[in-house]
Amino acid sequence: MDVAEATSPHPESPPPTFSLTRQLAAEGLGTALLLAVVIGSGIMGDRLCGGNVAVALLGNTISTGAALVVLITIFGPLSGAHFNPAVTLAVLLKGEISPATALLFVLVQLVGAVAGVCAAHAMFGEAILQVSGKLRDGPGQMLSEFIATFGLLATILGCVRFSVGFTPVAVGLYITSAYWFTASTSFANPAVTLARSLSNTFAGIAPSSAPAFIAAQIAGAATAVGLFGWLLKEAPAP
Repeated sequence: MDVAEATSPHPESPPPTFSLTRQLAAEGLGTALLLAVVIGSGIMGDRLCGGNVAVALLGNTISTGAALVVLITIFGPLSGAHFNPAVTLAVLLKGEISPATALLFVLVQLVGAVAGVCAAHAMFGEAILQVSGKLRDGPGQMLSEFIATFGLLATILGCVRFSVGFTPVAVGLYITSAYWFTASTSFANPAVTLARSLSNTFAGIAPSSAPAFIAAQIAGAATAVGLFGWLLKEAPAP
């Protein structure tokens, strides 16, 4: 399931092994850059859209999807390019990472996500420390996050099974699409959700809305692992 296999230039060869310290640094830096993109492009889009929210969301969408392709390509061979506790949970459920390493991955993802938000605020002259007031509540939002995260894991699992080299592009394309077909604009990531609660900007989410988002994301990831574990399993040879 490891995205490192999907981003290796020679998928038929074992990916290089990097120390845990380098893996954690890659996860933290990659997640920070991802959040800088999400928040920064949201601020830029909001400032330039002239009040047209659709245009602001389109700018936010294109920037995020494009950045994901690049970030997964760069950091995939280093750490697997999870950038997402839901992805790390999926890898843990598949038995491909130890609980202790998974916990460290999640911790650096959270730290990196907050750092990325702060960097975006600093670039645009915003207050570094903020709390979002943007409520995203209701059953439609929760269902959206379940579906968004389920689809993200389905994308990764399917690509790793059938077309490993396409994973960075597939993830970028899926998130680009999910920004628009889900009512929540597809957070699909607990670290992203928590970090975005610290930004009272276009891409923010109120802290009171975050727990339900995260619960739906975890449920979506676990469901995808279970279903695709069955769906992608080859029949035993006769």
